[in-house]
Formats: sequence, C-alpha cells, structure tokens
Amino acid sequence: MNNNEKNQKGSETALETAVSTAITRRQFLTRLSLAAGGLGAALVGVPIVGFLFSPLLKKEPEVWQSVGKVGDFKVGETTHVTFSDASPLPWAGVAAETAAWLRRTSDQQFTAFTINCSHLGCPVRWLPQAELFMCPCHGGVYNNDGSVAAGPPPTGLARYLVRVNNGQVEIRTTPLPIEGQIVG
Repeated sequence: MNNNEKNQKGSETALETAVSTAITRRQFLTRLSLAAGGLGAALVGVPIVGFLFSPLLKKEPEVWQSVGKVGDFKVGETTHVTFSDASPLPWAGVAAETAAWLRRTSDQQFTAFTINCSHLGCPVRWLPQAELFMCPCHGGVYNNDGSVAAGPPPTGLARYLVRVNNGQVEIRTTPLPIEGQIVG
C-alpha cells in the first residue's frame, strides 16, 4: 500500500466517523422541540408553583394599632373605630384606611368585628336600639356578639384580636379576614 492509498483510506475513515457522529435534521428538530417545550413549561410552571407555595412562605404583616384609650369606650356599647390596613400599598392613600366595630364587654374586655358582611362583603351598620348589626345589601342580620341572627350570611362577623396595652385599646391588624374566621 502506498502513501496515497493510506491517505485515501484515512480520509474515508475520518469521513465515516464525521457522518456517523453528525445528527440528522430530524434529530436536530426533535431536540430543538424538546428544549423549547421544556423552556415553555418552566416559564408557565414557575409562577404557578410560586403561587401555590406563597402562603407557606409569606408571613402576613401583623401590627397592633391603637384605636383609643380604654376610658373612651363605655361598657356595653359598640363603637365604630378606624385604623390603617396592615399591608397598605404605597399608592393606596385613603383606601388604606379600614374600620371595625369595637364592643366593650367589661372593664378590660373588648371584642372587635369587621365591618364587612360575611355574605358578600357589604359594610354592616350597628343599630344601637335593636343591638343588632344590619347589612343593607341583602338583609343580613347579626347579633351583638357577631353571630348570624337572620338572612343569607353563611357565618358570623369575622373578628380581630383586641388587647389593652398601657391604657390603650389595640387591634391586631392583618389583611382582611375571610368568611367569618377569627383573625389571629
């Protein structure tokens, strides 16, 4: 075998190796499709997984806010009090203000109810003569302890935790309670 034949045989072997390692158009498009599909799934899946696990990872802000001095409230009376939302957005402005119905039950005991009906969230009014909370939207009625008296509400009024601290009545504010659950 001469030098020419050896070079030709070496070139054929190199060509065969290159051809055997080259991918076909079909293989290339298959791999490209799989990569694009995986990237698309990741782009859609990451926000969904984040949404599902965010309640476990995120601690809701919790702030005790003063709503007045203990002496400002009479035993047995229910009073409308206002305070700032626990997690206001920078642009919320007046919308960051919220309210509650505060009832003094004894010298050092208070109960705070949300102002929102548990049926559809309409603001309830306190009727002192009847000692009832009344929802004007669909006729929901609540007793003075927040339990349902009549109408469509599925549960009683949601409550905020209340404490007396250094002569001040404080409400623990969190984002709005849902479906009559006690906040806290």
